[in-house]
Amino acid sequence: MMPQGFSERGQAARSSIDRTMQRIEKLVDRETEALRSRATIDLRESNNGKSQALLELGLAARSLEGVTLDPELIARLKALRSKLETNRAILRRHLEAVREIAGVVAETIQDREWDGTYSQHVGTGGTYR
Repeated sequence: MMPQGFSERGQAARSSIDRTMQRIEKLVDRETEALRSRATIDLRESNNGKSQALLELGLAARSLEGVTLDPELIARLKALRSKLETNRAILRRHLEAVREIAGVVAETIQDREWDGTYSQHVGTGGTYR
C-alpha cells in the first residue's frame, strides 16, 4: 500500500523497491536455509544474485531521496537487514568450518609427505643422534 501524497515518481520507485526487496528476501532465505540444512548450493551464484539485487535496491532507493519513508517500508527494511545479518553470521560459520577442514586436510597431506629427513631424532636417554 502506497502512502498518501506519494508522487507518481515516488510510487514507481516504491514499487521497484518492493519488488527488489522481495527478490533479495527470497535469495537470502534460500541461501540461509541451504546453509542451515547443509544442502548443496552454489555460493558464487547466490552471492552474485544478492549483490545484483542489493545494487538494484540502492539505485531504486536513490529515487526516493527527499521523500518521507512510510513506516511499512522502514519496517520491511529493518526486517531485511535482520535477515542479511543472520545470513552473514551463518556464512561466517560456514567459511570458518571450511577453513578448519582445509587446514586439517593440508596438515594430513604434509604429514604423509614428510619423511623426517630434516629433523633431529631423539635417541634413548634424551640425546640426539
